[in-house]
Amino acid sequence: MNDSERDDEDDGRGELDVEALLEALRAGELRLHELEDHADADVATAARRRWLEGETAASLGTVGEYAFPAARAEPNIENMIGAAQVPMGVVGPVTVDGGAASGAYHLPLATTEGALLASVNRGLSVIEAAGGAAARVTKNGMTRAPVFRVEGVVEAAETVEWVGEHLEELRAAAEATTSHGALLDVEPYVVGDSVYLRFAYDTKDAMGMNMATIATEAACAVVEEQTPASLVALSGNLCSDKKPAAINAVEGRGRSVTADVVIPGEIVEERLHTTAEAIAEANTRKNLIGSAKAGSLGFNAHAANVVGAAFLATGQDEAQVVEGANAITTMDVRPRDGDDGTADPDKSGDLYASVSLASLEVGTVGGGTKLPTQAEALEVLGLRGGGDPPGSNADALAEVIAVGALAGELSLLAALASRHLASAHADLGR
Repeated sequence: MNDSERDDEDDGRGELDVEALLEALRAGELRLHELEDHADADVATAARRRWLEGETAASLGTVGEYAFPAARAEPNIENMIGAAQVPMGVVGPVTVDGGAASGAYHLPLATTEGALLASVNRGLSVIEAAGGAAARVTKNGMTRAPVFRVEGVVEAAETVEWVGEHLEELRAAAEATTSHGALLDVEPYVVGDSVYLRFAYDTKDAMGMNMATIATEAACAVVEEQTPASLVALSGNLCSDKKPAAINAVEGRGRSVTADVVIPGEIVEERLHTTAEAIAEANTRKNLIGSAKAGSLGFNAHAANVVGAAFLATGQDEAQVVEGANAITTMDVRPRDGDDGTADPDKSGDLYASVSLASLEVGTVGGGTKLPTQAEALEVLGLRGGGDPPGSNADALAEVIAVGALAGELSLLAALASRHLASAHADLGR
């Protein structure tokens, strides 16, 4: 829908509305965020875009070419001027044997990085040739960690003891704010006169950050009422949200998910033009030793590439790619047995490949998943909306993304082991 089509809506009064809003903006009578109070969302968006063109001399015609009513985006954006269009492609199908995902899946990915989908698709084709991948969500818990002030260690210990003895009281207060979320645990941490309480929730099919925040606020009121602790901040950064953090690598946040596959040695050689031994060595020296030397929290090749592209396509919070990159890739050689049942040194080994994402924060309801293009991407996966049982759709999404990340790891490591990385990019013109 372009500007002229929007302006012709409402019996031809749209253009007049846009001009009136522009005049009010230029006169300082209205501010940018107030336009929706005086016109429908599309008219307000068009006026704001026209105003910005005049202020900057930019041409925003393409930004204004979006395919959904602006009102659909009101929960997700302020001061809307249009939409940023990121190319979306699809990879797969690949067979996933998951705890929630089951069957063949096409994974939509949105990115501006050339060669990414080609690389992931190559990895998925190899995984499919090996019979598909297994995947499991091993832990689930969205966290929020408020920080409290106490007089000293005595009051800190008193507060921690009270929390440990009154978990059910905190659970009742937290769960009274939501019909879906469930408080799983509260883990205390003491640093001098600061007490941090790391609340963890099962948020079902929602990513759940807002749910956890609102529920934790209610629980904090109980803590303040019953202990000497005074709340300083509802988030004390021990959550830890949208920042590299070791606690997420160890304890997890959102969904901890692992995908793995065993690829016969002959498939490795035929499809990836290298050997299981070479890929395993590249992984050890690059992803494990190299990452350790760099002090990295992620021991992987480029898991964030697939996580980020899947997040943009399916309406996840893109800033949480930070936690999504918190992954460890392992590659090991499984010796092939000879006719006598013992390892045959003359046979190329099979490749065991896995990726474990410690803190993948995804949902299939709420937030950006309600936007039209992102909802369509979830429909491609068959995972739009709430699952049955609740939480199963988000679990399945995490498992499919993990298999996609595994494919990306496998393809890149094979390209490095065969020394084809640069030539692949050159051939694809990237």
